[in-house]
Amino acid sequence: MKITKAVVTAASRRQRSLPLQTLVDSDGVEKSVLAIITEEALRAGVDEICVVVCPGDEAAYAEAVGDNAGRLTFVQQREPRGYGHAVACARAFCAGQPFLHLVGDHLHVSLTDMGCAQELVQAAQVQSCSMSMVQPSHESLLPYYGCVAGRRVAGGQGLYEVQDVLEKPTPTLAEQHMIVPGLRAGHYLCFFGIHVLTPGLFDVLDECLDAAGPDGDVTLSQGLAVLAERERYLAMISDGRRYDVGVKYGTLMAQIALALNGQDREEVLTRMLGLLGQRAVDRGAAR
Repeated sequence: MKITKAVVTAASRRQRSLPLQTLVDSDGVEKSVLAIITEEALRAGVDEICVVVCPGDEAAYAEAVGDNAGRLTFVQQREPRGYGHAVACARAFCAGQPFLHLVGDHLHVSLTDMGCAQELVQAAQVQSCSMSMVQPSHESLLPYYGCVAGRRVAGGQGLYEVQDVLEKPTPTLAEQHMIVPGLRAGHYLCFFGIHVLTPGLFDVLDECLDAAGPDGDVTLSQGLAVLAERERYLAMISDGRRYDVGVKYGTLMAQIALALNGQDREEVLTRMLGLLGQRAVDRGAAR
């Protein structure tokens, strides 16, 4: 299975400006969130990237990507029918091929020389099936992520055969259905924001959309739950870090992570320590 295409979803009406935010990447260069995500995908070996957008956002997004704009194809999500529908909009672009999928409001920092998306793509090509990156996450994070349940693959380090998928379950529901042997109590395998998916997902999403009716929303988790029943579908634990720029302080935390993972790490640490020290002095003087 060769992965040459990627799909980035960036059409959420409430979060459409997030991919346009500017950060300083690990290499010390100012880039938009979308540009960093695009480079993550290209580093994984893809040739073409589809960005699913709200109608009218194409020009701003192309400008935000800079020199890599020629690698992008924009597809409009004309109706706000959910995350699953956004992915389904890329069916024609994928043309029956498996694809890498990333979300437009998450940045990922790898703890190794290999990018997170690159690591997943290589593993999926070896396993020749759909794979999602996951991370053991405390139940306090369940309102933000879909999660999976499954059994560990014999001989596969950090690999699980997915048996069920739920979108943002409550702690009670997760405790009843999403327990994975070997994880700490109160922790679940939550999505990391990077997937490699087979074209069979599009048939599943179309069925879900038909069942939901013309005005119904469909999540990606709904489609993945059905896909797990029909095809081999694996989850792979990532040792990297994910940063949701759409939550409170999310952009700040992503910027700090990128800085501490880059060439200016020492300078940033020095400035942070100086800021904390000055804060302590100011508090002492105010007493």
